[in-house]
Amino acid sequence: MTPHSDEALYAKVSSAGPGAFWALGGPEGLQAGSAAGTDAAHTDADAVHDVAGLAPVLALWPVIGCLVDRGELSLHTPLTAHGPTTHQLLTRGAADGLPGLVPFVEALCGAPLADCAAELVWRPLGMTRTGPGPDGTLRAPLADLGRFLGHLLSPADHPVPRAWTAESLRIRTGELTPARGLLWHPGPYGVWSYGDGPSLFASPRHSRWAALVPGSGDAGSAALRTAFREAVFAGDAAEAAAVVRS
Repeated sequence: MTPHSDEALYAKVSSAGPGAFWALGGPEGLQAGSAAGTDAAHTDADAVHDVAGLAPVLALWPVIGCLVDRGELSLHTPLTAHGPTTHQLLTRGAADGLPGLVPFVEALCGAPLADCAAELVWRPLGMTRTGPGPDGTLRAPLADLGRFLGHLLSPADHPVPRAWTAESLRIRTGELTPARGLLWHPGPYGVWSYGDGPSLFASPRHSRWAALVPGSGDAGSAALRTAFREAVFAGDAAEAAAVVRS
């Protein structure tokens, strides 16, 4: 990103959510953030935030991907004799589908979900500051969220299998609405996202990721998430369209 676009992005996001923390980048790492260009840049990226709302996508989703890749879990096998499948639960809303998956995954792993995620995903990616806080709430810095998202856009096949990411970031609900992938939600500009408070965004099409942690007064703000997505990804879409027309 150019300095001008950094400044424009900062202005747009700050206007929508003055207290928000954010970062964006690509497979190679961080490119810009809410404190980029200041002495506080590294402090901002390393400050640990409450990201409890992201536990399904940071812990449950990648652990399931590892289990599927190892042949220990099938997406289309009912969890109980007459129950739903993992595929069905991952394509429902978080409140409807995910609570029943956690104990099932923990039983397969033989450990609490956070321990499974730390062993299989977080430590291999260098996400050393991601984990439950003293109150049990998942916490992580923007730097770790960037490591996670950058890996999903990279050619690396470990720890999160590339096939799992590719299968998850495509429509898995047919003609049903709302459209969903495996946990992830599709949006404009080829962007996939997860989260109603702290939010993650990934665009394989543009090789760009973004992470947003709202300020205390903006938690759950759909307007902030929309403004952030537009500021980060709309320019990429416009540039791509211009190349096609030229």
